[in-house]
Amino acid sequence: MKAILKNIIPAAMAAVISLTAAAAPAAQRGGSPRVMADLAPYVFPNNGVESFGAPQFMPDGKTCLRLGADGRSIVSFDLASGKELETVMDVSRTRSNSIDLIESFTLCPRGEKILVATATEPIYRRSTSARYYIYDIRTRELMPLSTDHRRQRAPLFSPDGRIIAFVAPDDNNIYLRKLDYNTEVAVTTDGKRDAVINGVPDWVYEEEFDTKCSMAWAPDSRTLCYLKYNERKVKAFSFQLYNGYCNPDEKYAYYPGLFTCKYPVAGTPNSVVTLHSYDVELRKTKDLKTGSADTEYIPRIEFGGDDASRLMVVTLNRAQNRMELFAVNPGSGVSRSVVVEQSDAWLPTETYEQLSYEAGRFVMLSARTGRLHAYAYTYSGALEGALTSGDYDVTQWYGTDARGNSYYQSNANGAIRRAVTRRDAKGGEKALSGADMFASAWFSPDLSMAGLTESNALTAPKTTLVNAQSGKQLRTLADNDATARKYASAPKPEFITIPTDEGLSLNAYIYRPASFNASGKYPVIVYQYSGPGSQQVLDRWSIDWMSYAAQLGYVVVCADGRGTFGRGRQWETIVYRNLGHYETIDQQAVGRWVAQQSWADPSRIGITGWSYGGYETLMAISTSRQPFAAAVAIAPVTSWRYYDTVYAERYMLTPQENADGYETSAPISHVNQMDIPLLIIHGTADDNVHLSNSIEYVSALEGAGRFCDMLLYPNMNHSINGCDARLNVYSKMLDYFNRNL
Repeated sequence: MKAILKNIIPAAMAAVISLTAAAAPAAQRGGSPRVMADLAPYVFPNNGVESFGAPQFMPDGKTCLRLGADGRSIVSFDLASGKELETVMDVSRTRSNSIDLIESFTLCPRGEKILVATATEPIYRRSTSARYYIYDIRTRELMPLSTDHRRQRAPLFSPDGRIIAFVAPDDNNIYLRKLDYNTEVAVTTDGKRDAVINGVPDWVYEEEFDTKCSMAWAPDSRTLCYLKYNERKVKAFSFQLYNGYCNPDEKYAYYPGLFTCKYPVAGTPNSVVTLHSYDVELRKTKDLKTGSADTEYIPRIEFGGDDASRLMVVTLNRAQNRMELFAVNPGSGVSRSVVVEQSDAWLPTETYEQLSYEAGRFVMLSARTGRLHAYAYTYSGALEGALTSGDYDVTQWYGTDARGNSYYQSNANGAIRRAVTRRDAKGGEKALSGADMFASAWFSPDLSMAGLTESNALTAPKTTLVNAQSGKQLRTLADNDATARKYASAPKPEFITIPTDEGLSLNAYIYRPASFNASGKYPVIVYQYSGPGSQQVLDRWSIDWMSYAAQLGYVVVCADGRGTFGRGRQWETIVYRNLGHYETIDQQAVGRWVAQQSWADPSRIGITGWSYGGYETLMAISTSRQPFAAAVAIAPVTSWRYYDTVYAERYMLTPQENADGYETSAPISHVNQMDIPLLIIHGTADDNVHLSNSIEYVSALEGAGRFCDMLLYPNMNHSINGCDARLNVYSKMLDYFNRNL
């Protein structure tokens, strides 16, 4: 369950409705067409905001490629100057085959061919299938990646650019397209739907380990290593598909269809994952072992350095509190343990998801001191030393250049900000970003140049190209001054701290109406996510539904309670084995603090959240001391018994190990104490937090002689977007608060 972030940036200012002391008239309520029109500029993501993400670099490390605005061409440009050089591909000038649109592309390592995707279709949150074509820049020949398989997944160029490995979604097998000979070879033959998956992850790996490809090429291009997922023992979950209004499918007009996916709920079997290597020349497959009997998960495989005999394999036990990193020789099969990392609670996902393999060492982020810091190891497993230290967390390690300069992102300037820093070979450090900014970066292949993006709550995002060593600005890549002017009068967050009954101080922000009067009495919406390791209170640019709600006359408050990121491991892991307990104490403390403010109407305080935030919304309104008058829970988990193994067990262990914890942490266990107006919103095709969570909760309410309101979005997934659905969600949420606050 990855956090649904609300840093949605709209395009244009809209006329809004002033609402301070009373609910809106019926004609102005949140669900009306007029208010939906007014809300739209605050909900649609990235409207009017210019961004400049990491480009694809040519082999010279200076020339880049980008997709033309119309999606029908690929052009090259010089990064340092921004000068456009030439049109590398034009769909109207291809030979042998043609396509109408380029939806995405990947340049081969040698720079002479481009793999382009069209007719892309989503599978789960990150995965897609598409029709891929290989384009030869010199000859303009456009050839399909496969003639035997209509669609392909996760195509991966070999380092020498001569072979493309891909997975065929029709049979879950890996194939190699050999470009020199124009042939296709099957690497695996045992793939089978709902049984065996080769080379791409199953649902739970993709969702919780943030991965969409399970293949790795050796640096010499002679060996392909891959993971195989045997999911025969994983039970399937099914939900119905309808005709619906968004991209309707007439075949479901009268009889619903069925979507089925293998989904391991807490305490049940996972896929059995095995590691294999394939010798391209000999066409031989070898089964590889790590030598660990405690391996439940293999979340990452990657070759370390430039050594074809060193496949780095990350393994985790089922509790995810012990990681062992192995170096495996794909040829001999010899496996060697390199590093073991353990924790009293769960290991930070950054420890195994952000391993950085460099030429003579690798860098690992570890929270062994209570804060995430970078540590350098030799490939034999010897600790070279800590690269960072202090009362802050390293949130991203970007790498080390040829001069020994390393680059990383951290919250050294405070929990709610991010800094990008250069560390030289002697340990000296230089900030590349401003002290009062939320900054992130991407780098050129040799780390000599960086695209640095900075913003804060009052400053729209700006991306500049900088000399990574000196920090000197070379040119502006994206400037949002015009967008900032459009929203100059929109309410912005004020950052505060909120004291709790236990003497803690919570980082928070508050939106106030532009016409705020301290002597008034305002309705208040408490918004939160609250999930372990998440963070909502961040000083970065964000114009979204909260700005609009403040225009309507609401005060909106958001606070990060215990369990969230940025304040050390003790703060974060206090929720271990007991989700929902401390989060509820803290969110209720926020509500009580609000009620004590002179400007707040204590009888009109609402709470809302999405996903984990929906879960915590239900928990927060289900005790006798709760201070809320109305609630809206979107896509909520209602028992961790219903949720997947990786996420639920990471924080709760298995239900067999922690039965009491699962019982007390479930909103469905506390329906007898839910006694306020409640709206539950859910997509019927949510493959992440299944609709059954809400159905079972509503059923439990009914069994307890209670009820709630419910709004369903047919065929919508966990994000509930597409066809203006997100706009509809927030309109209904505000409509519900208008009626009940």
